[in-house]
Amino acid sequence: LKQVFNKDKTFRPKRKFEPGTQRFELHKRAQASLNSGVDLKAAVQLPSGEDQNDWVAVHVVDFFNRINLIYGTICEFCTESTCPVMSGGPKYEYRWQDDMKYKKPTALPAPQYMNLLMDWIEVQINNEDIFPTSVGKCKEK
Repeated sequence: LKQVFNKDKTFRPKRKFEPGTQRFELHKRAQASLNSGVDLKAAVQLPSGEDQNDWVAVHVVDFFNRINLIYGTICEFCTESTCPVMSGGPKYEYRWQDDMKYKKPTALPAPQYMNLLMDWIEVQINNEDIFPTSVGKCKEK
């Protein structure tokens, strides 16, 4: 388990919602509905009177945290030698492009691709213009 929580690995600690905030309350409501065995379609519906952007932001962050946890449990089995290509089965290969270091789609070993992907997602989630921490201030697209 020590390797799973190594800060140099892709696994990152959960992003938390500040207790006492509206998003914290939305997070608790989302968790309760998902853990209660209710219909998933009903569980993800926007609660009456809540801001849709805040509700989506809460679920995006929760999804990121869950994927992070899942990846953290398997990353030790997927090394550059055992997973030399980021693929989705034999027919699909994912290539990284970020317009900074990788200006063209570039084949990378799966762990390197995942590190870049998780870093990119974390930057997006922490970008106040995309996911403001103040409730009700999400930008409309």
